Parts: sequence; C-alpha cells; structure tokens
Amino acid sequence: MSRAGRVGVGVIGAGVISSQYLDNLTVFPDLEVLFVADIDLDRASAQAAKYGIPGSGTVAELLANPDIEIVVNLTIPAAHVEVALQALAAGKNVWTEKPFALDRESGRKLLDEADRLGLRVATAPDTFLGAGLQTALRLMAEGAIGTPLTALALMQSPGPDSWHPNPEFLFQEGGGPLFDIGPYYLTTLVQAFGPVRRVTAAQSTSRAVRVIGSGPRAGTQFDVTVPSHHSALLDFENGASAQVIFSFESHRKRTGFIEVSGTKATIELPDPNNFDGDSVIFDEANEDGKTVEAVGSISSRGTGVAELAQSIRAGRPERAAGAQAFHVLDIMVSISESARLGESVPITSSFTKAPPVPEGWDPKVATL
Repeated sequence: MSRAGRVGVGVIGAGVISSQYLDNLTVFPDLEVLFVADIDLDRASAQAAKYGIPGSGTVAELLANPDIEIVVNLTIPAAHVEVALQALAAGKNVWTEKPFALDRESGRKLLDEADRLGLRVATAPDTFLGAGLQTALRLMAEGAIGTPLTALALMQSPGPDSWHPNPEFLFQEGGGPLFDIGPYYLTTLVQAFGPVRRVTAAQSTSRAVRVIGSGPRAGTQFDVTVPSHHSALLDFENGASAQVIFSFESHRKRTGFIEVSGTKATIELPDPNNFDGDSVIFDEANEDGKTVEAVGSISSRGTGVAELAQSIRAGRPERAAGAQAFHVLDIMVSISESARLGESVPITSSFTKAPPVPEGWDPKVATL
C-alpha cells in the first residue's frame, strides 16, 4: 500500500558530513528525520540531540523502525554497498553518499537488488540539482552555445593531507582524486552530454607516503595506496568529447572548473561541488564573457533526498538515480583500467538523463 504525507528518514553515519546533511534534512518540510545510527552510539546520540531528532542508536534499531522509508547512508565508501543492501533488505529506499560503489560487480548487485524489491537507490552528488548547474544545463538545452561538442574539466590541488585531520581514507581504496572528487565533475558532464561510450586515460602517484599537516595527529605519516593523478579523454555516445584531470599532485590549485564549447559559444559552468554559482558565456560578442546569474534552489547537501522523497510520493523516477550513479562508477573504474592497461576501454553501461528540475523548485517548500 502506498503511503502519503511526509517521508520518514533515518541517517546511518554520524560523522562530519552528517552535520551538512542534517542542517538541511531537518528543515525540508517533506521530510521527517526520525533516527540517527552509528557504531559510536554516543556520537549518534549527540547528533540526534543537536538536531532535535527523536531516536538514535544502532543500525539494526534504525532498520526496524517501520516509519523510516529512506535510509541516508553516510558511511565510509568501503561500506556503502553493504549498508545499502541491509537497508533494502529491511524494505527501505536508500540515498547513499558517493561513490555509489567501488567496483562494477557490487554496484550492479545493488541496482539489481533494488529492482527486484521494487525499491530505489539514489546517490550523491546532488549538486547538479542546485541553481548553479541547473541554470547552466537549461542554457545549454535552450541552445545558448549551439550544439555542445567538447568540454574541459579540471580539479587540481596538492591534496587534502595538508589540512584534513584524518586524511588517510582519501588516499586509499574508494578515495583518491578520481573516486572522491570525480563524481561531481563526471555527473555534471553526463548531465550535459549523456552517456560515455569510451575512455582513454593515464595516471600517476607522486608520493608513496604523505604526512598529516594539521590537527592533533599532525606529523603522522601514512601510505598512499591509490593513484593521486588521473587524466582522461571521454568519448560520449552522441559524438562529443571531454578532457578531464583529477589530481592531488598540483602545487597550483585549480578547482571547480568545467567549460563546455559548442557550435556557437563556450560556457563556463559553476563549481560542480557547489549548489550555487553563476555561468559565463563566451562568444564573438562577449570575448570577456557574459555572466548569467543562477536561478533556483541553493539548498545544500540533502537536496537530492528531498527530491527522492517527492519522486516516491509522485510515483516518478528520481533525478539522482542509481543508474546514472552506476554509469559514473563505470566511467571511473574504466579510467583506472585504461591507465593500467595502456589502452582505451569501452563503457558498456548507459542511462537515461532525467529532465531538469522546474526553475522554481525549492526543497524548502512543502509539497506533500
């Protein structure tokens, strides 16, 4: 039997990122956050108390709550699939942090299980639902740059070890610039061009050991077990192409850069790791660029959870869908394989792009 009214939410994982989510989830009127779970029960209790959430405790207790329809999975990347499968088995829909999975096999298992049970697995990043990228995507769909042909995406920095107090996981399986940062840029590119059909890539690791640069553990050394630089050429099914660089090896910081060139003009998109930001169009009449202000919602992380809840109630597909996230995962795994093998790798997965959100859509406005 289908339900009506607000959608009950439970959060698994009470770490740092949970505050960014709960700042929003607790004010979106279509959601009702009912429970916070964590292996550290005191940490779960503290987050629940901070945000006025009625329940906290173990994962098993959260999954046993019949009023929770969506589980927000904020665990570490290596646990994403395991926790999501537990939630599905308990009859819950899932919103999971990126990356969707660490390999194609487990990602496909997760999608297949959701399909079998008639449940949904939606996935971060949801930044593309924000005003910044939605405005840029609408401009391209309306023909502002003509037919989009090529793109350039750059994320270069020295790496988070200089400022993050516990950066080890960002340099191990499930991390690195490709899996940690790549989903933001690749999701934006497939939103602009559609599915990728082939990748050709290279990668490197500048240092096998890094040193924590801040916090109580400053000076502690740790091993780097994944590449810290990736560059790739993406060929899309529609004939377009994009060059991408994801690097923790550059001493010159250049982040948040994506530009798309078309038959009439070039558009610089806002930072794909943010929900706001203006677009800039360059053409013969505007060599220095014409700024187009963003229109729409600038609510932060958790926006996709609200959109998922509304989609469940409306019986329509969610926009940050698992099929899209699996395709992005397939691209990332293929980039790694291409670099390792020294040859191009075909992409066998695909997905159907969701329509843009209505210009006036706002997750802070009640619809249920």
